[in-house]
Amino acid sequence: MSEVVYRDLNDKVILVTGATRGIGKKIACSLAEQGAHVVFNYRGDDAAANALKDELTSIGGKASALKFDVTDTETMKSAIKDFTAEHQITGLVNNAGISKDQLILRLKEEDLQQIIGTNLNAAIMLTSILSRNFLKAKDVSVINVSSVVGLMGNASQVPYAASKAGLIGFTKSYAKELASRNVRCNAICPGFIETDMTQSLDDKVIESYKSVIPLSRMGSGEDVAALCMFLLSKASSYITGEVIKIDGGLYI
Repeated sequence: MSEVVYRDLNDKVILVTGATRGIGKKIACSLAEQGAHVVFNYRGDDAAANALKDELTSIGGKASALKFDVTDTETMKSAIKDFTAEHQITGLVNNAGISKDQLILRLKEEDLQQIIGTNLNAAIMLTSILSRNFLKAKDVSVINVSSVVGLMGNASQVPYAASKAGLIGFTKSYAKELASRNVRCNAICPGFIETDMTQSLDDKVIESYKSVIPLSRMGSGEDVAALCMFLLSKASSYITGEVIKIDGGLYI
């Protein structure tokens, strides 16, 4: 259970994309611990979606699963329309993302389109679809999960870095556009975070990562989730358009 309780997150309806694994799941579970109504999307595995719903409910929250792929705009629009007919979404975490590391000389156009489409285009379209709902709501907070790679770049990650940098521009523009309606939007930039993927890395590779981090450790999903709880709550009510690094000092 989180050491900090944000009472206004209790029963707050928050959509988290990419919540079935990794950082997204940590965010969803932390929200459930706060008593939030967690909405998440999934693409096809009904059994896995039901299992996640049960898990979120068991730790204190409410849960709803919407079946859509973030790159399928029409299906996403339909699912959101049906859900918001009965519920008012007041929080959004655009977390879904993919990466295919490769040298620019070997870049395939279909890979570029898939990465930009999933990481950037989908976040913009989903936020756009929800914006009319946001205008009728109170205390709306949107979080775009970018990356330190979007700030500093990284070899073999040109499309990924571009998509994450794009999220930052989107965040600032959206924050300015809807600030007068009390809709906030911030971006977070995780650094090296422990996930299922990093657990499979060689120890020497992990140590090489740690050597460039001033705090000398990788972050956890809980670290990222804690920042998201703050940004989704009223505790951050005067913060919008910010780009917050959570990287152990990597990009000082």
